[in-house]
Amino acid sequence: MGRFSSMVISGEWKGYTGRPMTDIVNIGIGGSDLGPVMVTEALKPYRKPHIRTHFVSNIDGTHITETLKDLSPDTTLFMVASKTFHHPGDYDKRPYCKEWFIKAAKDATCVKKHFVAISTNEAEVRKFGIAPENMFIFWDWGRGQVLSLVSNRTLHRLFHRIRPLC
Repeated sequence: MGRFSSMVISGEWKGYTGRPMTDIVNIGIGGSDLGPVMVTEALKPYRKPHIRTHFVSNIDGTHITETLKDLSPDTTLFMVASKTFHHPGDYDKRPYCKEWFIKAAKDATCVKKHFVAISTNEAEVRKFGIAPENMFIFWDWGRGQVLSLVSNRTLHRLFHRIRPLC
């Protein structure tokens, strides 16, 4: 996770057009949303201004539609946090985001550069089209805890600020 975070922050992680990520959209419900939001807010003084974060947890489709409205698909990274990858609250947002992205990229294979998963369900992550190397497995407890992998992936913060807590 530290290496991945560093790649995104430094601009080494590139999208399908070769441009670095400027926006990170976290899709998660419950602890898969609350933990990252809390850590992001706590570490706000250390934020990287070239990367904006967006959190989508509302079941209402308006939330994701409004979030994506001003984003560019070629510089957007989606982080899908779902223990089972079956939760009804985020299940409908993933395909919507993927369709939004593919419509612009015109190539479904580009998903691997713009979607990562934090989950325990590798089979469902693969089925969705996220490359296994872009999956981070988290343990089955404490998603809302600051020490959990879900919280630790708030990429626009300095990873070394969180690391001592682990």
